[in-house]
Amino acid sequence: MTPEWSRPERLDTIGEQDRRIEIAADERERAALARRFGIVAIDKLAAHLIVRREASGILVTGTVTADLVQACSITGDALPVAIDEPVAVRFVEPSVTGEEIELSADALDTIEIEGGAIDLGEAAAETMALSLDPFPRGPNAAAALKDAGVVSEDEVTPFNAFAGLKAKLEGRA
Repeated sequence: MTPEWSRPERLDTIGEQDRRIEIAADERERAALARRFGIVAIDKLAAHLIVRREASGILVTGTVTADLVQACSITGDALPVAIDEPVAVRFVEPSVTGEEIELSADALDTIEIEGGAIDLGEAAAETMALSLDPFPRGPNAAAALKDAGVVSEDEVTPFNAFAGLKAKLEGRA
């Protein structure tokens, strides 16, 4: 299946020298990505990338930028979000052995190469999605929670649930 924002880069066009590549999603691609990631709208989505071949694979670094709208997880209010996220991934040949590889702490995210090309659009889309706040809250969220009877962590003590019980027990004694 072809991703919503596919920008394949053939392996035979990638050398050992840095090559700058700029990509941007069109309106149709942005709408499809918004549906996929549960976002109200994506107004702009672009990636400014540097691609080069290394012994361990194809290294892609750069930045993904986006202007989008998420819904507040409490009120549903529209929240404008600006993303300026660094990206650093390594595309690698598929493992033929199927063995797990131990990665060091400074290892980059890796994506397997499929079909003689790397998909820069999908890598950028995934970078954008990972940078999203999974539970965004707008300025009216605290008031909505309070109106619904939800108390904040500061208002909760371990024995609040038993406070009324103690008074009832003392009244019967």
